[in-house]
Amino acid sequence: QVQLVECGGGLVQAGESLRLSCAASGSTFSINNMGWYRQAPGKQRELVASISSGGSTNYADSVKGRFTISRDNAKNTVYLQMNSLKPDDTAVYYCNAQKSILLYWGQGTQVTVSS
Repeated sequence: QVQLVECGGGLVQAGESLRLSCAASGSTFSINNMGWYRQAPGKQRELVASISSGGSTNYADSVKGRFTISRDNAKNTVYLQMNSLKPDDTAVYYCNAQKSILLYWGQGTQVTVSS
C-alpha cells in the first residue's frame, strides 16, 4: 500500500502562485509515474501534470508555461509549482502515484483562485 498526503492548497488572487506538495509513504519502492489531477465542481477529474521516475514530464495544455511539476525520489515527494494562477484553476487537486498496475490517490487539497 502507498499513502499519499497533499498539502499547500489555499485561497489566492489571480496572478499569484502556490506550491503543492505530495508525500508518499508506505510501500514506495518502485513507484513509477506520479502526477497531479484536479476536479472542479460539476466537471470530471482531469490530468494537470505527470512526471515519470526518470523525470519526464507531461502537462495539460491549459497549464503549460505556468505550472511546473518536479519530484524528489529520495523523499518520495512530488511538487506542483503553480504560477500566474487563474480563476479557472480553482479545483480540488489530487496527487496520484502509479506502482505497477495499481493507482493510488491522495485525499485532495483545495485551490481557490479569486478574480
